[in-house]
Amino acid sequence: MTALAAIIASGTTTSAVASERWDLPTAYSNSNFHTKNIEAFARAVAVATDGKLRIVVHSAGSLFKGNEIKRAVQTGQVPIGERLLSAHQNENAVFGVDSVPFLATSFEASERLWKVSRPTLERILEKQNLVLLYAVPWPPQGLYFKKEINSRADMKGLKFRAYDVTTARLAELAGMRPVRIEEAELVQALAAGMAESFMSSGATGYDRKIWEYLDYFYAVDAWLPRNYVFANKDAWDKLDEATRKAVRSVAIQAERAGTSRSQELAKWYIEQLAANGMSVQHASSQLQKDLREIAEIMTVEWLVRAGPDGKAVIEKYEAMQ
Repeated sequence: MTALAAIIASGTTTSAVASERWDLPTAYSNSNFHTKNIEAFARAVAVATDGKLRIVVHSAGSLFKGNEIKRAVQTGQVPIGERLLSAHQNENAVFGVDSVPFLATSFEASERLWKVSRPTLERILEKQNLVLLYAVPWPPQGLYFKKEINSRADMKGLKFRAYDVTTARLAELAGMRPVRIEEAELVQALAAGMAESFMSSGATGYDRKIWEYLDYFYAVDAWLPRNYVFANKDAWDKLDEATRKAVRSVAIQAERAGTSRSQELAKWYIEQLAANGMSVQHASSQLQKDLREIAEIMTVEWLVRAGPDGKAVIEKYEAMQ
């Protein structure tokens, strides 16, 4: 957070300047590193714009639920928001490029994939009256279960919390029953028995104290999905050029700070799961084999849905390796 902290420390906003308030809904808790990064972004924007723009963060789905945020920003109910990028694959499969199984499984690979996919995503979002400001990856995704899992057969019939098209399809191919549950509702779903397994990073496990409900975490490093912060284009265009430039500058720093923090915390989160009693394991050779077979099917399906845009992004990404 050093760069954002430097902006915040560089000065204070003046009450004499008429400020515009932008409410920013997010689905994640106050303790989540994405939320903390957004709050730092909001404070830095206030300083960088000399008080002309004030962003107020509403966490944990308190203003809009996760699945309502993008629509709320598109229609101008709020001027800015944060959401999981892959949650919008039902609109355009390219939104799920960061969640193609085992395509980009490290922070370095995730950064390369983001570099080549961002221009396409910006173009898609602009057509939807949205402006992409920045995006931050979650730590690598792993699998949480109540019981020990060594193969696809062990997963059959389990109720699996799905947060997007990718996780729902993975559940189907593994023989599980996908249940669509937002992150803010995860703990209640586990406690009520509505879900008994899911895929996410160590961050979710730690933030939600998943060890109170599930016993096993498998570090499969399937993908690194991104949360992105985006603005309503009409509201964005109403800002003066100097303010837009300042927000863009802060957004660059927020992306760097958030990515760095995600990378710093990735190992620590896993350590905390183990420290609190979860069995943290790598997938067995059979489970790895089963997951790779599922991934091959899902990759082919994604390429068909994503069409020429998706194919072009993958080709550019593979050319960078």
